[in-house]
Amino acid sequence: MRGLAAYVVRCFVMLSVVWLGAGDWVHANPYLAKPGEPPMRARIGTCAITGGFIHLYAALDNKIFEKYGVHAEHIVVRGGSVAAAALAADEINFLYCNADTNIARIATGMDAKLIASPLVGLPYVVLARKDIKRPADLKGKTIGVTRPGDFTYKLAKDFLKKHNLSEKEVTLATVGGTPTERYAGLAQDVFQAILIQPPLDARGKKDGFNVIYHLSDLGLPFIYSSLFTNAKTYKEKPALIQKMVAALAESVFLVEKKPEVGMASVGKTLRINDAETLQSAYDAYAKRLINRRMIVPAKMVAETIDNAREEGTVIRRKANEVFDNTFVENLEKSGFMKELWGGKVPEETRKP
Repeated sequence: MRGLAAYVVRCFVMLSVVWLGAGDWVHANPYLAKPGEPPMRARIGTCAITGGFIHLYAALDNKIFEKYGVHAEHIVVRGGSVAAAALAADEINFLYCNADTNIARIATGMDAKLIASPLVGLPYVVLARKDIKRPADLKGKTIGVTRPGDFTYKLAKDFLKKHNLSEKEVTLATVGGTPTERYAGLAQDVFQAILIQPPLDARGKKDGFNVIYHLSDLGLPFIYSSLFTNAKTYKEKPALIQKMVAALAESVFLVEKKPEVGMASVGKTLRINDAETLQSAYDAYAKRLINRRMIVPAKMVAETIDNAREEGTVIRRKANEVFDNTFVENLEKSGFMKELWGGKVPEETRKP
């Protein structure tokens, strides 16, 4: 009996060690859907159709949100101002869009929060007709941009100011539409230049157009593809937000480890099948601009608000009221990121 008792104790100790050793793994992903748990519903809007949303597209195509117990309905809302209004009105729970303009909108009083930023940096270029070699050649020409107040419109104005060009010398044609539609307008000479991002810059070079300026050279603080939520969702559904952020983090990992998955999603959405063009999108968004931990850079938020104030925007909120890193920080604290990446998350090569 004494031997049997000792054996039972040893087994118990061994099982306890195994269980404790596995504890980190068991609790590393507490955000997955539990058996029998009813799915949470979320409407997520995008403000454009672009390769810069590669991680969201991959999450949708590969049912990553469902894995976390979220039934995500994707809605394309044409134009940043319209998308922001839809978010504020609770027509959508989440908005996936570039952060720059929306940071300013929240700072002026829009009830929303910036909660995760997978991409940091400015990927846009000015793509122009074959005979236009430099910014000065745009005099008397037209640049195709989106609606007044939207991001490309604001960026075009900054570009003109940088090169001492006025809107009397260069017309800003506010045509709306998707980047692909604006590219078609350039090809048809409806306008002679456009502001565009990968992968359409690579396609433009192949078609004989000129990249005459990289807008990153403007030196603007810029947070690109980011996830926003509205005040109602933020207050009433924090568990939904946490699951959405975790699913997006897994998509960042998936796209990095399986480039073909990300490129397939971009190709499907943008209706592009050229391998070189899709590689351009992948290199830009899954490599050069990637922010794997998705932490919102506080300094950039503050600088973006300062720039908006200098341009005459009436600011009503402090920078720390515009964003909340709690949900992405929870991924680190829970052990989720360590388990996902199999150890330390690789550092970004860029400087945020």
